[in-house]
Amino acid sequence: MSRVVIVGGGVVGAMTAYELSRLGQTVTLCEQDAPGAGSTGAALGVLMGIISQKTTGRGWRLREQSIRRYQTLLPELTALTGQAIPHNPHGIVMLRFIDDPRDDRWQRLQRVRAKQGWPLALWDREELRSHCPQLESDRLLGAVYSPQDGQIDPLALTAALWAGAQHYGADCRSGTAVEGFSCDQQRCTAVVANGKTLVCDWLILAAGLGSTPLTAQLQQSIAIQPVLGQAFRVKLPQPLNFGDFAPVISGEDVHLVPLGNGEYWIGATVEFPNDQGGVVADPSLKEQVWQQAIALCPALAQGEIVETWSGLRPRPQGQPAPLIGPLPGYTNVLLATGHYRNGVLLAPATAQAISEAICGIMT
Repeated sequence: MSRVVIVGGGVVGAMTAYELSRLGQTVTLCEQDAPGAGSTGAALGVLMGIISQKTTGRGWRLREQSIRRYQTLLPELTALTGQAIPHNPHGIVMLRFIDDPRDDRWQRLQRVRAKQGWPLALWDREELRSHCPQLESDRLLGAVYSPQDGQIDPLALTAALWAGAQHYGADCRSGTAVEGFSCDQQRCTAVVANGKTLVCDWLILAAGLGSTPLTAQLQQSIAIQPVLGQAFRVKLPQPLNFGDFAPVISGEDVHLVPLGNGEYWIGATVEFPNDQGGVVADPSLKEQVWQQAIALCPALAQGEIVETWSGLRPRPQGQPAPLIGPLPGYTNVLLATGHYRNGVLLAPATAQAISEAICGIMT
């Protein structure tokens, strides 16, 4: 049994705490704010795994592992904690456009996924209209439907993971800021948080953008860039008439996420830092996303934007996202961070990789 300290209580840190505590490790989870207060709280929670164009290598492996784990995780957490985790089981409809010169990639993906055991449906324009009649753009060629993908409420998931980890004995601490580390050669031996010393056999850094200053304290600074995303919640007088079929709709990087009761999440922008390294929300980009959504689904024009929010996503610089594995120079410090726009999607596979490194087995 190892003593594990995890820094960062968003969905990745919470998932890792849950899986490790379930395996009998002694886990302390430190979050300087509230659970999910960082990029997790600004995520739409869209799980684009099977419908991703990645078909081989690390990118595909992480997605497939995560989608498989979600199939067992949600009922497992609900039974364990009694907490409802709102999620969309209707899959993802990825729109296809007549002016897309790369449209043949979907036929190729369908063939690959069939061999991998993940069916995708290719719809023509009429099939799309039969399933989703409110989509009316003249640019629509059809869609790709992935029943295995979907969407999950990131904050509800994170809360359930905290509760699940605590059920298995994890010490989960919000409002707990890490102030320093004690190290001996290539090992971190303790974490100082809120003036208290937490002895550790393993240290997991899952703090998103906060991972850069933490690694700097360990003399191995990892550069992670903030990328801002804006999204909003819309209330319609009447729900979109898809009948009992209410999938996530995605097209040209605009997502329409049904929430029930005529409400939908729409997002999100992708806004990079300026020359000074700062990120300032651009209202025109949010308006652009809104107009793109209306162009795809004109009924949205009757809706009212009732909430707008934004958040910073952690994008590694000079390395592909996410960062999972040893921190250079240390034998017992592991990175589980820098997931950019895929933190919710890849949290299960990340937790599995960390569990395998510590326990020698997959969760």
